[in-house]
Amino acid sequence: MLKLPMRIWILIVFLILSVIAISPNPFAKGIVISSVNAGSQADLEGINPGERVFEVNRITIESVADFNLEVNKLKIPPFLLEVKTDKETYRYNATQDFGFKVDENLTVIYSDYIKVRDKILEINNEKIETLDELNKVEEKLFPKNKFVLKTDKKEYAFLVSGDPGIKVEKAKKTNLITGLDLQGGTRVLIQPVSDSEITDKQVSDLIHVMENRLNVFGLSDLKIRQANDLEGKKFVLIEIAGVGREEVEDLIGKQGRFEAKIGEDLVFNGGEKDVVFVCRDDGSCSGIKGCFSEAQGYSCQFQFQITLSNEAAARQANATKDLEINFTETGDYLEKNLDLYLDDKLVDSLRIGSDLKGREATSIVISGPGFGGTEEAAVDDALKNMNQLQTILITGSLPLDIEIVKLDSISPTLGEGFIKNLTFIIILAIIAVTLILILRYKKLKIVIPVLITILSEILITLGVAAFIKWNLDIVSLAGIIAAVGTGVDDQIIMIDEILKGKTEYTSWKEKIKRAFFIIMAAYATTVAAMIPLIWAGAGLVRGFAVLTIIGVTIGVFITRPAFAAVSEKLFG
Repeated sequence: MLKLPMRIWILIVFLILSVIAISPNPFAKGIVISSVNAGSQADLEGINPGERVFEVNRITIESVADFNLEVNKLKIPPFLLEVKTDKETYRYNATQDFGFKVDENLTVIYSDYIKVRDKILEINNEKIETLDELNKVEEKLFPKNKFVLKTDKKEYAFLVSGDPGIKVEKAKKTNLITGLDLQGGTRVLIQPVSDSEITDKQVSDLIHVMENRLNVFGLSDLKIRQANDLEGKKFVLIEIAGVGREEVEDLIGKQGRFEAKIGEDLVFNGGEKDVVFVCRDDGSCSGIKGCFSEAQGYSCQFQFQITLSNEAAARQANATKDLEINFTETGDYLEKNLDLYLDDKLVDSLRIGSDLKGREATSIVISGPGFGGTEEAAVDDALKNMNQLQTILITGSLPLDIEIVKLDSISPTLGEGFIKNLTFIIILAIIAVTLILILRYKKLKIVIPVLITILSEILITLGVAAFIKWNLDIVSLAGIIAAVGTGVDDQIIMIDEILKGKTEYTSWKEKIKRAFFIIMAAYATTVAAMIPLIWAGAGLVRGFAVLTIIGVTIGVFITRPAFAAVSEKLFG
């Protein structure tokens, strides 16, 4: 075995572990499965996240868009489903299945649209008397399509009705996680506002509701955390990749207090206490109802179904039991409407059918408008308003008022530019350091170990970042550069001490000890200077401070000792 000092072996071990943590794969391409819906047919077939996708139904897949295009071909267009039970008749849009589950007696045990304990009698005028007849009607209305998925593991083939329940993403080339500055997205710094002192518990509750709201909205790569500044003020920092400024501002810029009233009587609030189910991302029970041309453009109407808790349904029954009925040509309605308020602003007013008078109805339909100069713009506005309203109904209002202190939006193109410029700067810095060392010492046997040490520090620091799943944004990478800069200083101190010792009667150990005394003093000073920066600016420069501390710690305890061991061989 090669006889190397323990300090060099420690460096080699950390380099190997760093490469494993980063797991570089520059040749990675295509897409991989990111998640599989639990209980879906894909899940039952044993398809797992991480498998690389090659083909769908014999069509070559090279991007996420290619995969989604093929999956969309499997989806069934929404159509009207009429279900007659022993209690009443229900009509709603269906796209993938009936939207209910029954027991062996055809009694509904779960549904988003039909009352539990109703017994199914007919579906689209076809009588249902047995489970077999129900299944035959389902097969007729929701035909299954063959889905063939070829991955790097095996080829899967099964029948699906609609979405197979698979999500994919672009294959990753490393385990390094790029931050918002490098991949594009929006960063928001929010300050909770209250007349009294804000507690950590209140901030935690605020983060919980915001996280639910943003997750429900369908946002990916979401990071949200509490941040404090040096004055003790509490903030919430949100980073969302791939989402524009306006979407985020509309969604979180308001408290989002939802109230549904009949006259002055409050029927229900947003949140899971009153609203137990909200139909979302399902064309069978949510979507655009219709669009109409107006003098100044177009208006579109959205609608979606919700299910109320028994307590909210009881309040609705109590609020309607004494109302008069107005008989009109278009139908019979109660004298008062169900008024929907968002942050005390009336967003819609829904007429209440006479059949709901005094009845504890748990399933109701919410609707609202969208406007635009073109029909397409009106549809987009309606979908945006529907998403916002659905999200607030699901998550409820924020527990505190908030103020947006800072909101930055970065495009993915700009992020790519940052990476290119940063790579260029790092290469330029290494070249500059090399030239300066050559001019100063005029010996390659001094320059080469310094460069190897610099590259080792960068690799190990990136390995630690990959291991702890740290977001590498611009300030974090600046911290790595700063740490490497201090490392070069330390190595020059060590070299100068060693070379100076040639004219003095000093042992090798004394030379290194004197150099390391200076290095440890500089290390302590650097760490002490970085600690306040973790909280400075509400944590916006935390990445710089943390990566600088990690980098200089790696240098002092791993790479500097190894460099000293090499120097001992070269100059001892």
